[in-house]
Amino acid sequence: MRVIGTSAFGLRLPIIGPGDDLITHVVDAVQAAVTQLNTPLKSDDIVAITESMVAKAENNFCDIADIAADIRTKFPGGEVGLVFPMLSRNRFFNILKGIAAGCDKLHILLSYPHDEVGNPVMDPDQLDNVEDFFNLRLMQDYDTYVTADDFREVTGAYKMPFTGVDYVELYKSVAPHVHIYFSNDPRSILDITPHVLVGEIHSRHRTALRLRKANAQTVHTLCQILNAPVNNSGFNAEYGVLGSNLSTDTTLKLFPNDAPAFVEKLRTRLQQACGAAPEVLVYGDGAFKDPVCGIWELADPVVSPGHTPRLANTPTEIKMKMAADTAFAGLQGEEKREAITQMIKEKDDNPQAFREGTTPRVYADLLGSLADLVSGSGDKGTPVVLVRGYFDNYSNN
Repeated sequence: MRVIGTSAFGLRLPIIGPGDDLITHVVDAVQAAVTQLNTPLKSDDIVAITESMVAKAENNFCDIADIAADIRTKFPGGEVGLVFPMLSRNRFFNILKGIAAGCDKLHILLSYPHDEVGNPVMDPDQLDNVEDFFNLRLMQDYDTYVTADDFREVTGAYKMPFTGVDYVELYKSVAPHVHIYFSNDPRSILDITPHVLVGEIHSRHRTALRLRKANAQTVHTLCQILNAPVNNSGFNAEYGVLGSNLSTDTTLKLFPNDAPAFVEKLRTRLQQACGAAPEVLVYGDGAFKDPVCGIWELADPVVSPGHTPRLANTPTEIKMKMAADTAFAGLQGEEKREAITQMIKEKDDNPQAFREGTTPRVYADLLGSLADLVSGSGDKGTPVVLVRGYFDNYSNN
């Protein structure tokens, strides 16, 4: 029986810059890798490329001034209520600079005890005190929010343990016309201004709908900021500034705009060069949560902004340990192995067999998370990941 199942290899590339021929670099790296592994590229292999490389090659960048110009267009009255933005220097601080530069009054509503992906804004042990304080304010003054100063009277100053950053003070420092409030109801912002920009990533659609139902006059999400070029800037038609990263003090790298087209071109070139057309995906953040700090890694709007069609499917799998412990509990050794192997071969004819405990995730999300962990976000220098044996199962020799 073959011992090695799924394997993943991080592949090194040269330093990629705007306008570089990324596809040629990826093809060269894959060819070198399969040569070193002494096995040809297969159609069941997967080639994954980080979104950062694709966006850089596209030259998909913007300036803070571009964001400011778009904010002026979307909020001509000069007042913005920003609801539930992410607490991040890399992911949001430059966006915040652009928003603040594009308006005359900026009201930021933060959630507590943490933002949407788990970045804390207070000591969680203080949560009961905060809830009691909010309930008292609601009974006495009918206020649905509290100011940052009032919030800090209850919680004290707070720095994120892993970064040492006080995000309340950092965000207030952007401009004199920035004011910060706290509430877990996004509609609280309407007690301050009817013109709202939703800062959330994954809950943006529901929050925008709730605000519109509550009669907000203006509602935009971050997907609508730089969803078209401004002054010849980069843009993302679907996600706007969501998925962007800090590039310099005044620029951001946006999410790639042409990831689906890139995937198809790369697959064609790999087939021409290697004689096989593997599955291909562009990946960003993995969809996993850190068990120590409690932060959800997925700060991008999706794990994969572009992938081959097969990767939009969900695996059909059998829970082997359940089959071994129940249906075939009376069998031993080779007889048990053969029975389980046969069940796996016939699983498509019995789609409900031993499915309990197999979470129905999409291939692109699973593979993007795997690739993100393999490539890392530091100095490994492996923005391409070659995955082999992923579609195999126990019945494949």
